[in-house]
Amino acid sequence: MRRMLGGVCLLLALAAHAGGGTLRVGSQVLVVGDSATRVVELLGKPSHRAHAKSAAGAASKKGGKSHRPSSPSDAGEQWQYRHGDRVITIVVADGKVSAIRDGGR
Repeated sequence: MRRMLGGVCLLLALAAHAGGGTLRVGSQVLVVGDSATRVVELLGKPSHRAHAKSAAGAASKKGGKSHRPSSPSDAGEQWQYRHGDRVITIVVADGKVSAIRDGGR
């Protein structure tokens, strides 16, 4: 019960991220390049996981060409966390955070 309460308090302590590559979680900061393990330590298990595909990979399966170069934040796995009316998405590729997106208010 205490662990659950602590997790809820941690999620309530989430603040808006300072930049595109950082997310403040209580007194800790998650940054691009941190490990997937660090994400779980700070945020817990995601409410939703989805496999992301690069723009080039998606276009080639349809037989077309992508006009947008693929970037590290396009591929990997997207981990979503809900905090109030926001959805925070952490993109994890090769076991490391490659992007942090905060769907702010």
